Amino acid sequence: MKAGEIPAFFFMKKNFLVIFSTAPSLKVAEKIGSALVEEKLAACANITGKIRSIYSWKGKICREEEVLMILKTRKELYSRLEKRLKALHPYEVPEIIALPLTAGSRNYLEWILKNTG
Repeated sequence: MKAGEIPAFFFMKKNFLVIFSTAPSLKVAEKIGSALVEEKLAACANITGKIRSIYSWKGKICREEEVLMILKTRKELYSRLEKRLKALHPYEVPEIIALPLTAGSRNYLEWILKNTG
């Protein structure tokens, strides 16, 4: 292993997460995504175009247009990212779903590692 190289075992322990969160608009998602990337809580924030969400809230069925954020981060940053996302988000109960990233290109995973706090 070369100096500064990340050991292979690090990439096999599910140390990375993909997080999904919806937002009411592109403007809100960009604000949240930018803050998380600038603060190095996420390496990347992908924001989709409009999606249609149907959900139950306080006894009513709601149908809303939202946008989806897909965030890439390290597992050890999850609690900080969740706390910050909640602070920035206008929803009373924002969607925050984290899935383990079980495989990925080593170069991309190294990039995530280098671009998060």
